[in-house]
Amino acid sequence: MAKIVALGAYFYQAVIAFGLLIVVAHWLEPADYASYSLFISICQFAAIAAFEWVRFACTRFYPGPDAESEAAERRTILIEAVACAVLCLIAAGTSLLFGVPPVVALVGGLVSIAQGGSDLHLTMLRFRQDFRAFSVLQGSRATILAAGTLAGALVSPSFLSTVTGLFAGYAAYGLLAFLLSRRAATHPAAALDGARFRKHVVYGSVSAGAATAAMFAPLALKAILTSALGATGAAGALLALDLLQRPFVLIVSALQAIQYPEIVAAHDRAGDSSDLARQLGRYYALLTSFALMMAAGIFAVLLPAAWLVVSPDLQRGFLATAPAIIVLSLVRTLTQIMLPTPLHLRQRLALILLLAVADCALLSLGALAALTVAGADDAALAWGSAIGAILAALLGLRLMSSLAFDFSWPPVLFAAAGLGAAVLAFSFSGKTGYVTIGAGIVFGGLLCLLALNQLRLMMRAPRTNTA
Repeated sequence: MAKIVALGAYFYQAVIAFGLLIVVAHWLEPADYASYSLFISICQFAAIAAFEWVRFACTRFYPGPDAESEAAERRTILIEAVACAVLCLIAAGTSLLFGVPPVVALVGGLVSIAQGGSDLHLTMLRFRQDFRAFSVLQGSRATILAAGTLAGALVSPSFLSTVTGLFAGYAAYGLLAFLLSRRAATHPAAALDGARFRKHVVYGSVSAGAATAAMFAPLALKAILTSALGATGAAGALLALDLLQRPFVLIVSALQAIQYPEIVAAHDRAGDSSDLARQLGRYYALLTSFALMMAAGIFAVLLPAAWLVVSPDLQRGFLATAPAIIVLSLVRTLTQIMLPTPLHLRQRLALILLLAVADCALLSLGALAALTVAGADDAALAWGSAIGAILAALLGLRLMSSLAFDFSWPPVLFAAAGLGAAVLAFSFSGKTGYVTIGAGIVFGGLLCLLALNQLRLMMRAPRTNTA
């Protein structure tokens, strides 16, 4: 039950973040929203670049087998986190050389520290299996940050006021996290172990390098869009990027968190490799089917949702780029989460890093190629980046095939058919095409229900070991 509540807190955070983007996009002028979007992406990138290696080390080594190892790991992680915070401040100071205003640099550095530190703290709670505290703080962080951001935008609907409100929210959340977690400080302290630190650095830095490269891809695309179209012209495309990536990451990451431990256990067991192949095939089919159904759902409601929630000033750019952004998000989510599975199981970290770098490079090169061929056209840039992401996914498929699996096709085919119905309905819908939109929702929904039924049958099918 505690894990289900924790999963619910994860979904709650996603819903709050989605609603916050909608409100902020309505309250701010297009140029201010473009600045806000870039600021958030830069802070997320900085937090991942600085802290992610520690978080990966935490997921592998913390808390250890006993209280003594937990204290030693916690002490090491704390010192590493302080070092990461110093790096964020140095990066913020360096940004002054590139013309960033001092106030924006300071707030950006502090927000990056707050995000990276809070993510690390929540990871420690989760791996310590303190799911009650994790759920409370995960939900509280989403609520407090949204309240702080909205309060800043209410005080003054400007970029600087909005991000200052975001930082105030992080400060309030930090106080709450300290009060709720202060009991952990009663554990005995431990001296810093140099060997432990080196182990964290080696394992964490290689794993985090892939995550940083993956995070850099949308940031690079935002920079290309903004430089080619201007802040105002790119605002609709930036909103599409901000909104449409999140549902894919949410659903696929949640499913991976539930199913992946079984895959690891099956891989590490000495025994029947055919059982691992069956489990891998089911796992891949589950993630792929839900990703396709998510894309179908977004296409089905894209037009009415855009009319209802997207500011009129941003609707044209949003709808022009949304189809490509949906394809981009679908492909990249599977590239980051599903395709490297054999590499993680076999701990081939160099290939994991190679796939992430290829994804980032090909996405950016695709957008630049489209800019060269079609000029400053938002839809062309978006489709160029999507084609680049597809090319990277083909490399990922080659790497994924390095470990045998028995793929289950029926749910994937039904989900793909549902996506096709939704795409057709979207393509033939105009501003008054309510009948076509309704037909896409109905037929796409029915096909996705058939896919869900096939997944149910697949997951209930008995496992026949032949060892």
